[in-house]
Amino acid sequence: MGTETKDISQDQPLSVKDLNTEQPRWCVGCGDFSIIMSLKRFMVDKQIIPHMTVNVSGIGCSGRAPAYIKTYGVHSIHGRPIPVALGLALSRPDLNIFIHSGDGDAISIGGNHLIHGINKNFKCVFILYDNELYALTKSQTSPTTRKGHKTNTQPQGTYLDPVSPTQLALGIGGSFVASTADWMPEHLTNTLKAAFEHKGFSFVHVSQRCPHFDPDNFDHKSSAWFSFLSHPKGIPPDKRIAEKTEVVEHDPTDREAAFKYANSPRSYFGLFYINPNKPRYDEILLNLVKNSKPKDPSTLFDSYKI
Repeated sequence: MGTETKDISQDQPLSVKDLNTEQPRWCVGCGDFSIIMSLKRFMVDKQIIPHMTVNVSGIGCSGRAPAYIKTYGVHSIHGRPIPVALGLALSRPDLNIFIHSGDGDAISIGGNHLIHGINKNFKCVFILYDNELYALTKSQTSPTTRKGHKTNTQPQGTYLDPVSPTQLALGIGGSFVASTADWMPEHLTNTLKAAFEHKGFSFVHVSQRCPHFDPDNFDHKSSAWFSFLSHPKGIPPDKRIAEKTEVVEHDPTDREAAFKYANSPRSYFGLFYINPNKPRYDEILLNLVKNSKPKDPSTLFDSYKI
């Protein structure tokens, strides 16, 4: 992503107000409000240049995010924000790229692109808005819906165990895998900071409340069901909540331990894994183009002659 941080077009430092557009149109209490506000706070803290930043989304409640942040934005098609973002990364490697995608958009119809995006490890911050439902289509079962939960598409309760996004990202070989929650703004903002600084595909899983269609999910008033992962190389626990729950020391370079926490029935928030040495597809291709010898256009098809 771009290395410039101060917006040279402004005399005053960047503020949250500078990044506001229209009033977001989400349901009251939706976790999406907190996610985009944390992103704005992070941009202000780092003085990220808005005109050097692109927010890309797919379809779903999270798809509206680019419209509510005053940067460049692309509201792409269902399940395809990753290939759109990869095109941006290859054509404009100087840009700061954030991808917004829901659990249905990313893991169902966009699951193939998620697999290859993580594997290609191009530079971006991928934010997974996981409310464990298709909410925009009025409470349908998604890949992460908990077993037995009643939805409009499975009114007697879902039949299968849910897909674990963190297990999936680790299994594919993600170079940065973290988890946070919309009701922990300090932890969410610090997670975005760590993700932005990583040189690769930063997978950020966000547990996101949907009080309209699933008010009983994610008991944000209790911390008894989750723990924080903490390490000097990781993400600090949320100060407001850390004293009320367990804090586990975890080295994020230990992939085997990362799988152990991702596979646990207990929820963990923090940095599961980081590998700064994984090759990047965007760097490889850009270097190939940079180092290739110029050719006469009239001879490009000579090798295909029979």
